[in-house]
Amino acid sequence: MTRIGVFIFWLIHFLPFRLIVAIGNGLGILLYPIANERRTVGMINLKLCFPQMSDEAREKLIREHFKMFCRGVMERSILWWGSAEQINSLIRIEGIEHFNAIKDKPSILLTPHFVGMDIGGQWIAQRTDTVCMYATQKNQYLTRLLLEKRGRFGNQHLYSRQEGLRPIIKGMRKGMPLIYPPDQDQEIKDGAFISFFGVPAATMTSVPRIAQITYAKVVPSITRMLPGGEGYVLTFYPAWENYPSGDDIMDARRMNEFIEQRILEMPEQYFWLHKRFKTRPEGEASFYPD
Repeated sequence: MTRIGVFIFWLIHFLPFRLIVAIGNGLGILLYPIANERRTVGMINLKLCFPQMSDEAREKLIREHFKMFCRGVMERSILWWGSAEQINSLIRIEGIEHFNAIKDKPSILLTPHFVGMDIGGQWIAQRTDTVCMYATQKNQYLTRLLLEKRGRFGNQHLYSRQEGLRPIIKGMRKGMPLIYPPDQDQEIKDGAFISFFGVPAATMTSVPRIAQITYAKVVPSITRMLPGGEGYVLTFYPAWENYPSGDDIMDARRMNEFIEQRILEMPEQYFWLHKRFKTRPEGEASFYPD
């Protein structure tokens, strides 16, 4: 069944982009009422992060997010099988000078979990070799496929989380940027509870430590999905000054504050379906149902 699904997914990339967008939006509308667990997680996250927002506004926002999320899934068919020219035609770049300044140097491209992050990663991969980490899927076929498609341009170095930071740092010292998504709950090991929209969230403090070890610049990279068939905008922000500061907690808070600001600009595009607040301080009850 997995291979049949992948075959159908491959067929989708031949369709006009606007039709793929429409399919993604339609799929999001269809999935919203039946994806009970993910919908519940999303609503809990929104209530925690935006307590002043009405229930009606939160429901409207999570409905929009389902459409954006499914659009991102459908449009990955182009990332996986479309040509470099087709991918590039969908993306407008802002702040390219910030990318050019670090693309062949030790650097960290900070890429929070917005729905368009993968297309930004493919644009980057066409222009420089990178290092990044991945989570192994339960399905080995899907794991192999994901690795193949994420590494289809250039000479990308992908390492599982189980391999640790050593190969990542080795690659960075050779001048390869690290593509780093810093904003999912990976428990509290190598991290700390840092405020995220006022809620203590398990946050990795590895970004400032990696930056210190490798003398890397940290350049945030955010991909915004545009409405309809207009494609994407990939924005590179200026490298952070005075980072790391020597205080890992302060630096992690700075990172979370930056992500919060970007979320407020396009809240429907942030990945709300992940249990961002799953890990709790000792003795605190879970926010999510079992």
